[in-house]
Amino acid sequence: MMKIRKQKLRLEYPCLWLYKVIGTDRDEIQSAVHSIIRDRSCKISVSRQSETAKYISLNVEVTVESDSHRTSLYEELRAHRAVKLVL
Repeated sequence: MMKIRKQKLRLEYPCLWLYKVIGTDRDEIQSAVHSIIRDRSCKISVSRQSETAKYISLNVEVTVESDSHRTSLYEELRAHRAVKLVL
């Protein structure tokens, strides 16, 4: 049986990072992203919409300054009421 080792992600900061943010209301998701990203510049684009249009996913591309900054943004996005999932 082969053991699989998790390797730590090695990034050079600052760098562009892409979050995929999923929710049910595009405007609410965008508002959440802007309130969390604050004054930082980010690029938001539609990734996909479910067949029934119940869910929508947005790509959010933003420059992150450090591992803790990247993780912090992820946690804040994940905790927002308008967001169902962050990848």
